[in-house]
Amino acid sequence: MLNYPLKFTPILKEKIWGGNKLREILNKDSNQENLGESWEISGVSGDISVVENGSLKGTNLNELIATYKGKFLGEKIYKKFGKDFPLLIKYIDAKTALSVQLHPGDELAKKRHNSFGKTEMWYIMQADENANINVGFKETISKEDYIKHLEENKITEVLNFEDVNKGDSFFINTGKVHAIGAGVLLAEIQQTSDITYRIYDWDRTDNDGNARELHTDLALDAIDFEKKDDFKLNYDKVENESSNIASCEYFTTNYLPVKGNLKKDYSNTDSFIIYMCVDGNAAITVNGHAEAIKQGQSILIPAENKEVLISSPGCELLEVYVK
Repeated sequence: MLNYPLKFTPILKEKIWGGNKLREILNKDSNQENLGESWEISGVSGDISVVENGSLKGTNLNELIATYKGKFLGEKIYKKFGKDFPLLIKYIDAKTALSVQLHPGDELAKKRHNSFGKTEMWYIMQADENANINVGFKETISKEDYIKHLEENKITEVLNFEDVNKGDSFFINTGKVHAIGAGVLLAEIQQTSDITYRIYDWDRTDNDGNARELHTDLALDAIDFEKKDDFKLNYDKVENESSNIASCEYFTTNYLPVKGNLKKDYSNTDSFIIYMCVDGNAAITVNGHAEAIKQGQSILIPAENKEVLISSPGCELLEVYVK
């Protein structure tokens, strides 16, 4: 039953900052005006992904794990995470800037929310001219100085902003303040968590004139106030080879540009494999079962499958798994 590439029905999220790129560039089927996120593969409670293709169509992610355990996740991953799928896979379109925010680490998230923390990474798929993101502070800042800037509505004066272009990639450690800027379309790989501490929201309000909730007090114990140049990721771009972008205890992400036919051997990888197509299109074949993937789509290969054939006239994939 697990012997083919699995596609899941995207879970589409309207956001106050969302736009139209998920529809117009990534061809997501939605009539929502401010479409901000497409949750491609999710084990978050209340937003559990459902298979949309093949013999397992209609089966949700929790049911797959309960039934197939390590054959689906990988034996070591199942022993560590049990019924919980460890990653949340998204595409995000920011028509306007997201709030300045941060995420707690595992220990704090477990204590306060009975949740995992939220370490994440971004891969920029498209960016308008002069688009940028916030990652961290310009300089190391004291807690007192941070609070002063926040109270005086001058927090943006101490934030570090980075211009972005297609192909740029960033690692967002827990505790690091960050915000996706206006005009950015990206792929996000993160721990399974929906815990966000919002500290500044550009003074915006919704259609009823209400501001979104801020989490100023919760954030104080979670913020990393140090300036750290640990976020911009450099990687190779070699055709038909997996080049590592990010590797941490929660996920490994490789850049994989494919042209022609490429056979992948995962005999030494005790994990499910996720392909996110960030450009072009391809056919992903497992055990003779082929599934098409195009820009803005994602596919999961269950762990028990060790050979994958990728065929493409030209595509760029993010190859994601858990070590």
